[in-house]
Amino acid sequence: MPDNSMSNTISPEPVVFRARGVTKVYDMGEVKVHALRGLDMELYAGEMVVLLGPSGSGKSTLLNILGGLDTATSGHVSYHGRDITGAPDKELTEYRRFHVGFVFQFYNLIPSLTALENVAVVTEIALEPMDPAEALRLVGLGNRLDHFPAQLSGGEQQRVAIARAVAKNPDVLLCDEPTGALDSATGIVVLEVLERVNRELGTATVLITHNADIAGMADRVIYLSDGLISRVHRNERKKSPHELRW
Repeated sequence: MPDNSMSNTISPEPVVFRARGVTKVYDMGEVKVHALRGLDMELYAGEMVVLLGPSGSGKSTLLNILGGLDTATSGHVSYHGRDITGAPDKELTEYRRFHVGFVFQFYNLIPSLTALENVAVVTEIALEPMDPAEALRLVGLGNRLDHFPAQLSGGEQQRVAIARAVAKNPDVLLCDEPTGALDSATGIVVLEVLERVNRELGTATVLITHNADIAGMADRVIYLSDGLISRVHRNERKKSPHELRW
């Protein structure tokens, strides 16, 4: 039977997320799709976690529930001890706006805005934002502030997306296949940026990937299968992105 318990991963760091008995069922007419089947997990402050598993294992569903983009069918998810399960839309909107940064496979930049302006869109509505230019310097784009997305490579656009996500100083950064649209060399540059954000800002980071090699840079690797956690692995030594091969 899959082990969906996280009891073997005790950490001295504060718990950011705690999920208990989380299920998600999508009603597709005559068919019900069970994306999550009673999953338990914790995410601790400052750690980097990689979620691994085949398509349909529940990775993106879990990430979306943690980020308040979707709601669980049953079970509970708490953020810093505050239950966000069943929270009203206004509360979830504020939660996403102020506490969570998202990075997706596709960059979703506004084509008519410069890199600096794309980041500033987020900082204008954040509680304690970073300076947009500083966020872009953090991801190595301090010399590309006035460039439009069409003038940037795919990897540079993804780094702008990361800068936009971290500029609001979120406690948590949730990344769904952030290197999926990139070649390996460019992907490594993006992973270096995520590692730097995690290390320098202490932002708890969850990264979904199909690439098992990327798991080497995580504090913990959580393997999902058929909507449950099948096992958890803690890396004794984290690899740097330059050590990864795929």
